[in-house]
Amino acid sequence: PTSALADAAGTVELTFWHGMTGPLGEELDSLAAAYNASQDAVKVNLISGSYEETYDKYLNSSQSSRPDMVQLPEYTVQGIVDTESVVPVGKCIDDAGFDLSHFLPVALGAYQTQGVQWSMPFNVSNPVLFFNKKVFEAAGLDPASPPQSLEDLRAYAQQIVDSGAAKYGIALDSGFDSGGGWYIEQWFAKAEEFYVDGDNGRTNRATKVLYDNDTGVELLTFLQDMINDGLAVNVGDNSGTGYDNLLKLADEQQPAAMTIATSASLGPVLDVLGSGQFPQITGDDVGVGPMPGPGGAPGALIGGASLWIVDKDDPVKAAAVWDFITFLVSAESQSEWAAATGYVPVRDDAADVEPYATTLANDPRFAVALAQLEASPEGLTSAGPVVGPLREMRSVLAVAVAAILDGADVKASLDDAAEQANNLIADYNARNS
Repeated sequence: PTSALADAAGTVELTFWHGMTGPLGEELDSLAAAYNASQDAVKVNLISGSYEETYDKYLNSSQSSRPDMVQLPEYTVQGIVDTESVVPVGKCIDDAGFDLSHFLPVALGAYQTQGVQWSMPFNVSNPVLFFNKKVFEAAGLDPASPPQSLEDLRAYAQQIVDSGAAKYGIALDSGFDSGGGWYIEQWFAKAEEFYVDGDNGRTNRATKVLYDNDTGVELLTFLQDMINDGLAVNVGDNSGTGYDNLLKLADEQQPAAMTIATSASLGPVLDVLGSGQFPQITGDDVGVGPMPGPGGAPGALIGGASLWIVDKDDPVKAAAVWDFITFLVSAESQSEWAAATGYVPVRDDAADVEPYATTLANDPRFAVALAQLEASPEGLTSAGPVVGPLREMRSVLAVAVAAILDGADVKASLDDAAEQANNLIADYNARNS
């Protein structure tokens, strides 16, 4: 029970593994320090690594050496559920009568399967369109009306290239966590289609991918045609910095006018451009719009990560973790977190609280990602796929997307990727059913 904290003999010490590094880690440290200073019932100790490191370390640890609490990205849901090592956060929500009315349904839904709320969303992002306003104006396009549909995207790119305002309309990439994997999941969600069976693995365990269908072929053919017709440039897997596509907006020789990137990169992008190292484009020149999709459909899947309560067979520890989670997802904490990092708050009322209220008032570009999530249609297609080897499956698809962007046969490439992905799923399910 969430009230068990009252039974503690003294201060409860918690270990919290998380995936926030650099400035993000510093901001999370600051929130934890504020929590520790605000009360003496619980003291949280943080240990950071990358998402990948934290997930692998968790999977490879015994239950006794696991932390009391862990932050993990959205692709880990099935993998963590199958470890049978956590207390579903939904149990605490129900026990405490915790009010979820202000939480984004699409954020909660990402961490639910079969009606169980497994973890609490904390840091939320989604892909948005970044574009150079000056190039739009030079091409006779209105920077206040970025393209909404894929058809618009092509028409804008055509006008940009034809006018000579930029060499390319858009920079594409094939990264597993961007254009080669995660964005494909996004486009399926925008089309309100499932990416894997079992209702995206949300009602039944997923057994196969569905992206080798007509929607997948149409989408990848569209992207391949953009490159073949000189309207788009492929920057490759975008790994390393993850900013190769964004750098094309600042490229003096062969610039692109647009690219798609995570909303979480808006803050860092504005910081870099504010430094003056790219004289031909300033922070003020960057426009942000929703991610264009099939038919201009609104909404997006969430990226980012959530907070999990590790089952230590200790009601006091679980109650202490729950107490810290409620602090981290309060409107005040989410306002501070969103203002400092560029992540989207998990709740809409954080937009009414300082300092985020001022961030949005001063720079409406930060509101685009929040509005996009609020516009997501209801239904399991908006929750995205939950399947054990999702991380590996994204990498498999990314190889196929890279080949397609380089001219490979679309259907054959998708069929090959689907076969590999289905083998990964079958192998995983055989080990974890």
